[in-house]
Amino acid sequence: MSTAATPECQSRPDLRALFLGFSAVGLSGFGGVLPFARRMLVEQRKWMTADEFNTQLGLCQFLPGPNVINLAVVVGKRYRGVAGAIIAPVGLLAGPLAIVLLLALLYDRYGSLPIAQSMLRGIAAVGCGLLFAMAWRMGSALKGKAVFLPFTALTVAAIAWLRWPLPIVMVAGLLLSGGVAWWQLGRK
Repeated sequence: MSTAATPECQSRPDLRALFLGFSAVGLSGFGGVLPFARRMLVEQRKWMTADEFNTQLGLCQFLPGPNVINLAVVVGKRYRGVAGAIIAPVGLLAGPLAIVLLLALLYDRYGSLPIAQSMLRGIAAVGCGLLFAMAWRMGSALKGKAVFLPFTALTVAAIAWLRWPLPIVMVAGLLLSGGVAWWQLGRK
């Protein structure tokens, strides 16, 4: 009898798999684990399609709180109910919490050294690159949905250049994109 995971098992993780998967994500980076979450969920474990990831992330960005923690709760709930909704974010946060506590002790002692400051600037640059790479991959999943691409430009313009308040931009985006989606469904 083979012990290899079947595609059916991969698509419905148990509590242990949720904890370990999100633990790996949590330990993959600091301040920017969303690209690692996407890679784990979509490319490695195949628990979600790229389209499902984008949809769930959109919901999680709309909700209050950290996006990746919201995503862990949603994915955990989707596959294992309330227990999964608790286990997935615990897995995401347990390792990093221990590491950050250790780093806080080290920073308190050595943080003023020039080499420590240089290392922190380098880490910030890497985090920025990871976010751009994830944005590129998410944009690639929008093929065939070009009608929604202008919303990206409008959102950037409204927040970055016009400096509109985020809640207004979110509600306007929800209404406009919902209207376009409804219109598209009516045409089919």
